[in-house]
Amino acid sequence: MTMSETKIKIWKFLKIIVSSLLITALVLFTGATVRTLSLDVNVGLQLAHWEKSNNIALVIDQHHREELLANFKDAVRIPTVSFSETEINATALRQFDTFLHKAFPTVFSSSLVHHELVANYSHLFRVQGSQPDLVPYLLLAHIDVVPAKESDGWEAPPFSAKEIDDFIYGRGTIDDKCALMGILQALEYLLIRGYAPRRGFYIGLGHDEEVRGFNGAMNIVRVMKERGVKLSFVLDEGLAILDGVISGLDGPAALIGISEKGSANVKLSVSMAPGHSSMPPRESSIGILAAAVKRLEDNPMPRLFGHGPERETFEHLAHKFGLPLKFIMSNLWLFSPLLGRVLERKPDTNAFVRTTTAVTMFKAGVKVNIIPSLAEADVNLRIHSAQTLQEVLDFIQNTVGDQRVKIELIDGFDPLPVSSSDERSFGFQIIKKTVLDMFPTLTVAPGICVGNTDSRHFKDLTSNIYRFAPVWFKPGDVQRFHGINERISKKNYEELVVFYFNLIQNCDIQKLPEPHTSVHEL
Repeated sequence: MTMSETKIKIWKFLKIIVSSLLITALVLFTGATVRTLSLDVNVGLQLAHWEKSNNIALVIDQHHREELLANFKDAVRIPTVSFSETEINATALRQFDTFLHKAFPTVFSSSLVHHELVANYSHLFRVQGSQPDLVPYLLLAHIDVVPAKESDGWEAPPFSAKEIDDFIYGRGTIDDKCALMGILQALEYLLIRGYAPRRGFYIGLGHDEEVRGFNGAMNIVRVMKERGVKLSFVLDEGLAILDGVISGLDGPAALIGISEKGSANVKLSVSMAPGHSSMPPRESSIGILAAAVKRLEDNPMPRLFGHGPERETFEHLAHKFGLPLKFIMSNLWLFSPLLGRVLERKPDTNAFVRTTTAVTMFKAGVKVNIIPSLAEADVNLRIHSAQTLQEVLDFIQNTVGDQRVKIELIDGFDPLPVSSSDERSFGFQIIKKTVLDMFPTLTVAPGICVGNTDSRHFKDLTSNIYRFAPVWFKPGDVQRFHGINERISKKNYEELVVFYFNLIQNCDIQKLPEPHTSVHEL
């Protein structure tokens, strides 16, 4: 074979390779383009034939508006603060119990409602349905709030419920007394109007959610388990309506949490013989521990974007973005690694990409001229849905890579199961319908909570747990959550009452309609 013939064969082979690559790229691009133009996962059941119902409309006149706002303000003014698992404001919790009886007399006197105190301060309501064959659901909220001091920079005293520019300021206005009061106010109005539900339901109000809910929510779960209760779904706090918060998104979006990240608190420690600072060893306990912490920060957990429920979030929102983001988000099967690299650049979006690692406390030393024998660091991790607690602990062990550093799990749990959000998912679709009936222009998408709620304790009672309240968040509002100047507009609180008023009635249908795609009448 001559040299020229060899070159010709090599050239033909290269042409075949290049042509194959071009054809593959063209096929991928064509498929991605078709998907971009056709993907709209939000149509769902909106065009289907829903079961007819005779829902009562809630018309809020000036008298009702003054009444519901006065009740809400009174709730905010009671400082139901949880400081720690062992330190709660028991006096305020008892005061809140008395207040609820006064604010919602019909709820507490109705023959349809059974109420009981659980663990002294939490509340469990059972609202009897006329059709016991319909599986009940649970509306969940919590009474307690995190501490707040006016000296931190509040524009109004944090337990004053003061009005400023049509906003009510106060700790708990968002987290979580707006939902708590909205649920009970809605039930009060329904009962006054003679409403009797077909589908029974429960209302649970925990008193220690801010300190992990071990006494409140967990005892409510225990009571329900003892009675053999099984739930269709649970609706708790969590995500909200984001307006202008997601850069590039055309219009506001309601995100319904379908899972929560797991959590772990890990202690790293190094013990050595103490010594005098005049004769320091080559490595100190502080230096060894600092190096271990630095390795954790320099080597973040693996990028997992697209392997958890966050993928559904972006696919549901894709059609509301302009190009090229619409093209990328519609085709996460192809672009999730690229989008993950972009999202990890900012702390608030990095939380969707991986298990996050935060060194929150570092303790060592008692005197300036003594080399300490013990150095400790506390690390808080929020575990991505595609990882387990054990995988996270193994990663820490391998990354630290130093036997002198003791690694101890203080507490932790795996990510919560992912609840269904498809067209057969009763709870998700009822919540979605209720949102869109009130706000037709919104985009509704499933989402993931990076924090944790009381709802995680109820996973043995149902596989469908959702985390949402129709609280409007504009840019900067997320920082008010557990921060200073927590507030809600008077209009938004009124919308919460209407939302729960409608949601309770919407749950009375026997079953969901057939999806539009399987209905022949188009």
